[in-house]
Amino acid sequence: MSNKASSQSQPLDPYEYLQIVQNPNGTLTCSIEYPKAPPTSDPNLPIPVLTKDVTINESNKTWVRLFLPRRALLSKHGSNSNHKLPIIVFFHSGGFICGSAATNVVHDFCVDMVDNIEAIVVSVDYRLAPKHRLPAQYDDAMEALYWIRSRQDEWVKNYADLSNCYLMGNSAGANISYHVGLRVAEDVEDLKPLKIQGLIFRQPFFGGTKRTDSELRLENDPVIPLCTTDLMWELALPIGVLNRDHEYCNLRVGNGPKKLDEFRKLGWRALVSWTGEDQLGDRGKELVQLLEEKGIQVVSDFDEEGCHEVEYNEPLKAKQLIEMVKGFISS
Repeated sequence: MSNKASSQSQPLDPYEYLQIVQNPNGTLTCSIEYPKAPPTSDPNLPIPVLTKDVTINESNKTWVRLFLPRRALLSKHGSNSNHKLPIIVFFHSGGFICGSAATNVVHDFCVDMVDNIEAIVVSVDYRLAPKHRLPAQYDDAMEALYWIRSRQDEWVKNYADLSNCYLMGNSAGANISYHVGLRVAEDVEDLKPLKIQGLIFRQPFFGGTKRTDSELRLENDPVIPLCTTDLMWELALPIGVLNRDHEYCNLRVGNGPKKLDEFRKLGWRALVSWTGEDQLGDRGKELVQLLEEKGIQVVSDFDEEGCHEVEYNEPLKAKQLIEMVKGFISS
């Protein structure tokens, strides 16, 4: 299913690039290790955002990291004690094969969102491929939504407005947001009182056998080469899938486009954010076109400059994205 990169002085090995190693039992493991940030929930510390980890499913080893504005906790007995905060359910990137809710850049970005937007963020740590292939990640995301609905955690119970929830993800996380949205649209009654108001897609990770202009133009992108995304799909799609024209990958395949009619009926809005120097850029444009065809209200945020996940490396880009998200939620 993967394709070779165009001729270079030394062809790129996507396995080596992604640090994927073969184990003695024949399984594959992504050995990339990103620095991780611990949660900090002590309200006596002079930090703007409190964080803590809560287990969702012990058997699957899935959990969420909660982010709460410290000022919300301190105002518990104040005049704003009845003021509930919107919920952003966040899904991290990593091509379904790596990354974590505890990864430094993910943690720091969520802290900045909470501090600037005045919301609760529930960042989901889902299972990873190739050990757990799609749709395991969608299943874990749905389980997290049902956990939020149950209000077992005091932060969610005391400070979260369950009627004002947004699904958000970047890259593979945006793909998860999309497919979970399709599921939720068919299950809105069971999720009550949790109510989705909109979806936020940052540099969405989709694909297909037909190449887009941005994929061809940025085939050898140093941040996310085309051969690496091909390999990610090969390792993430269900065993037996022959190519990338599968409903989990290709936006135009399967029942997804038909199910989008429910988005419109529910009055859901969408924010799609992408950049011009991202190999996945045209996939964001394709998502906007599909949503608009279905009559869904879409806010498009296109920045000509910026590589994949530029917001994790450039504070100004992160600030611009967070301001866009804030405006989308407040509207």
